Amino acid sequence: MLQSYSVLIVKPKVFVTRRLPEKGMATLREHFEIDLWEGEDAPPKAEIVKRIADADAMVSLLTDPIDAEVIAAGKKLGIIAQYAVGYNNIDLQAAAQRGIIVTNTPEALTQTTSDLVFALLMAIARRIPEADRYVRNGKWKVAWAPELMLGQDVHGKTLGIVGFGRIGVQLAYRSAGFGMKVLYCDNQKNEQAEKEVNAKKVELDELLRESDFISLNVPLSEHTRGMISEKQLAMMKPTAYLINTSRGPVVDEKALAEALKMKKIAGAALDVFDKEPLPSDSPFLKLDNVVLVPHIGSATRETRERMGAMVADNLIAFFAGRNPPNPVAAKK
Repeated sequence: MLQSYSVLIVKPKVFVTRRLPEKGMATLREHFEIDLWEGEDAPPKAEIVKRIADADAMVSLLTDPIDAEVIAAGKKLGIIAQYAVGYNNIDLQAAAQRGIIVTNTPEALTQTTSDLVFALLMAIARRIPEADRYVRNGKWKVAWAPELMLGQDVHGKTLGIVGFGRIGVQLAYRSAGFGMKVLYCDNQKNEQAEKEVNAKKVELDELLRESDFISLNVPLSEHTRGMISEKQLAMMKPTAYLINTSRGPVVDEKALAEALKMKKIAGAALDVFDKEPLPSDSPFLKLDNVVLVPHIGSATRETRERMGAMVADNLIAFFAGRNPPNPVAAKK
C-alpha cells in the first residue's frame, strides 16, 4: 500500500546521493527538502545509512550499494528513485518486504546509449583512438603510407547483438545504414525487427562464431554474469571485435585481456568494467587493441536531464498518492 501524501504540509525529505544536472535538481528543490551528498565520489555505505535514517525518499545511482542493511536503516523510507535504467545495486526483495517502491529511468537513454555503441564499434574498427595517440605522440612522420593504421571495414559486416531489448533493437536499426547483417540472441523473438532490418535470431554460440562485431546489451543477473569468458572468446573470429556497454561483470576481464594480448580476437571497446573506476594496474591499459571509456553510455546533456526529470516525476507522483510512472518490480 502506498502511503498517502496527497496533502503536504511539510515537504518530504529526499536524500540525493550525487548532484544531478541542474534542471533536475531545481525540480527536486521545488517539491522537496533536499539532503544532498556534495562529494564527487559515491558516499560511503555508512554515510548512506546515516542520511536515510530520517529521509522519506532517496535518489540513488548505480554505484550506491542499496542492500538490505541500508534499506532497513530507512525507517521512514517510502521510495527509492534510481537515476539509471539498471538497478542491480538495489536489493529489490528487501525493499518489497518493507513496502518501499523502487523506480528507474527506462527509455531515457536508449537512443543515446545506442549511439555510443556504434561510436565504439567505429572507433575500434578504424583504430581512431590509437591513431589519435599516434599523431599526438609525434609518431606521424610520413604523410601517407599504404599500410599506415589499417583497420577493418564496418559496412557489409555481420553484427551480433547479445540482448535484443530497447538498446539492442535500436543498434540493429543503426547498422542497417551500413548494410550490416544482424544476428541477435535473446529469449524473445522480435518479428518486426527481423522484417525491417533483416535480423535473425540465433543461439549464442552461432552468434559468436559468425559475427564480425559483437555487442553486449544484457542486464546483469545471475544468468549473464561471466557469460563471455575464455570458452566464448575462443569461438569468436580472430578478426572480430567485442563491444560491452552493458555491465562489466558480464565479461570475464582476465580472459578478455588475455585474448586481446594474444590477438585471439582483433579488439574490444569497453564502456563498463568489473571495477569502476578502472584500476591503475588493469591489463587493458597496456593494450592498443582496446578502446576504454569511463561508463558514458548515457552521457549527453539532453539524456542526463531527461533522466533527472524522470526521477522527479517518480517522486512527485508517489508523494501525491499516485503510482509512479516507472516502478521496478521485485522478482517473485
